Amino acid sequence: MIQLLFLVLFAEGAVALLLMVKVGPLRELAMRVVDQVKTGKGPATVKTLACTLTVILMSDVASILKIQNRGLKVGTVSPMDQVLWRTHLLEASLIGYTLFLAFVIDRLHHYLRKLLTLRKTSSTSREEVEKLQMENRSLREKEEKSSGEMKKLQREIAKLNESMKKLKTETDEHKQKASAAEAHVNALQKQSEELLLEYDRLLEDNQILQTQLLSRG
Repeated sequence: MIQLLFLVLFAEGAVALLLMVKVGPLRELAMRVVDQVKTGKGPATVKTLACTLTVILMSDVASILKIQNRGLKVGTVSPMDQVLWRTHLLEASLIGYTLFLAFVIDRLHHYLRKLLTLRKTSSTSREEVEKLQMENRSLREKEEKSSGEMKKLQREIAKLNESMKKLKTETDEHKQKASAAEAHVNALQKQSEELLLEYDRLLEDNQILQTQLLSRG
């Protein structure tokens, strides 16, 4: 039993060391071994072994206390009891270290899995951040291009506004000239009508004079 416990203890120590210190691909191998132990019927088997070792540990502790109490009552400890006491103490110590290393291996495996997941997540997040940065740069370039086109359009709109103002001024001038010309035409039409009236009056006077001359002759 003690030799088997030493073997298990050395194996657990090696696995714990490989989990703590990265030595080439050995850490991955140790992780796979622990993964296989934690899958399928492995957890039930480990729990059964742990319970069995715990019972043996409690039995060894009880035997140690029993031998100590017997020695206190008698006053001396026989060589046989000393051998048994040392054997139970060694076995209890080995079982305690074995259970403790099993717990350490379980926690190391758990935290390493979390660390690997966090690394994958961080790498994915880093890729997403780089992608967002590239998109942000693209958006900035588009924004700068749009702002340049906007400024160009604003300059063109300003030129068109100036052209419209100039055309409006010219149109107002043409309207004023047209109004003045219309007024001049109206004045000429009025003057022409007056001249026609005067001409008609002169014709009538001329006819009257001719009639008078004929009557006298």
